[in-house]
Amino acid sequence: MKKTDQELKQDSSRSTEKVSRRDFLRQTAAAASGAVAATTAIAAARAEEVAAGAKAAIGKSMDHAAMSHANMGHDMSKYGSMMFMEGHSMKPGQVIEPPGSPSPNEVEYKVFDVDVQIIEHEILPGITSHMFAFNGQVPGPEFHVNEGDWVQVNFTNHTEEMHTIHWHGIILPYTMDGVPMVTQDPVHPGDTFVYRFQAKPAGTHWYHCHWSTPLHAASAMHGAFIVHPKKETLKKRFPYSRDYIMMLEAWDTNFIREEMNGLLEGMKEVNLLMSQGKLDYKTHGFFKDYAEFKQAVESGEYIAPYLQSRSSGVEIKPNFFAINGKSYPATKRIGIKQGEWIRIRLINASGLSHHMHLHGHDFWWVSQDGADLPEPRRMNTIHVEPGGTYDIMILGDNPGFWTFHDHKTTQVRNNGIYPGGMLTVLAYEDFEPTYIPSVSVDQ
Repeated sequence: MKKTDQELKQDSSRSTEKVSRRDFLRQTAAAASGAVAATTAIAAARAEEVAAGAKAAIGKSMDHAAMSHANMGHDMSKYGSMMFMEGHSMKPGQVIEPPGSPSPNEVEYKVFDVDVQIIEHEILPGITSHMFAFNGQVPGPEFHVNEGDWVQVNFTNHTEEMHTIHWHGIILPYTMDGVPMVTQDPVHPGDTFVYRFQAKPAGTHWYHCHWSTPLHAASAMHGAFIVHPKKETLKKRFPYSRDYIMMLEAWDTNFIREEMNGLLEGMKEVNLLMSQGKLDYKTHGFFKDYAEFKQAVESGEYIAPYLQSRSSGVEIKPNFFAINGKSYPATKRIGIKQGEWIRIRLINASGLSHHMHLHGHDFWWVSQDGADLPEPRRMNTIHVEPGGTYDIMILGDNPGFWTFHDHKTTQVRNNGIYPGGMLTVLAYEDFEPTYIPSVSVDQ
């Protein structure tokens, strides 16, 4: 059963624009004050090759049983890392199908196509940042599946950097977990990696890139993965009619610019060597085991990236905080009506703690990390830790306009200016206000 991108629930108000690598490298090289741009022509030619290869890959049949070993680049019966094959080459258009899950001949999969590309994302009017993005949007598309469904995700890499997808909170075969060099090779430019797994357990989960995680996952490569339960027990006590997702994010736009530019510049050389079969795996920071790594460092054969002679020492200092890709006042309001129950799924995609406080109401904390709590807790401030998911229920019993924000108020700022950041409004849709809210951006 094939699903199109439109069937993935998306917010149509998000506007993104794909940026060519030539333009991106030119702009970021200038911003980074002296980044090397001599190989731009090579990168542009490489981009065309990658795009053509990826298009061909998606067009191929995804019949697991019919896939040849040649498409894999290595013997399926000896599934392992291609990185350590002598003179291994990178050929855009490869389709990698790891073992571990049933073939499509054995179970019926719900099939989704997901890619990653570089886009220019607007956080606020006047503030844009280049980001790695799933399907060209921030955050990535929402997945809504049912408990027990078999899911197939064809993940294609349209960038010159490497990526994976980790299915955070999903119990699946280890070959599908998306951790580079532990469960799979990172997905190379132009290649497609096929993830297959069963949707379990039920609850609020999410997905993100696990390659260069501080940059990729924290800088847009994340999205919600909702597994709806076979039996919805929470609705008996909390008969909610609307279901909202709030992904909490922290952006360091300076780090994103400098780190992304540096990675892409370095990957130009890596991709060129790899395409020629001349890349030594140690050059790229891969080792067969710890003993080999230790020997290479001690002998001076390899200079570790964390040593003073190599490390840039760049700190991550978020200057914009966001909900679903936007900072206040660009954040979207939460609608509610008198007497209505709503559900909010809070997903912390940042590396920081957030303390979400709702004015004028108590709410009920009902689930954490996809698991329903034995007894819901009544509160007005919930502490949302990095990587965690927290579900709350709100009853519309106090009409008005009510602030919902991170109570660590240094994170309710835009580039140091309050108010901004991680702030939105719970807005009743069915009452006449005596005071109509406006927008304040500098207090």
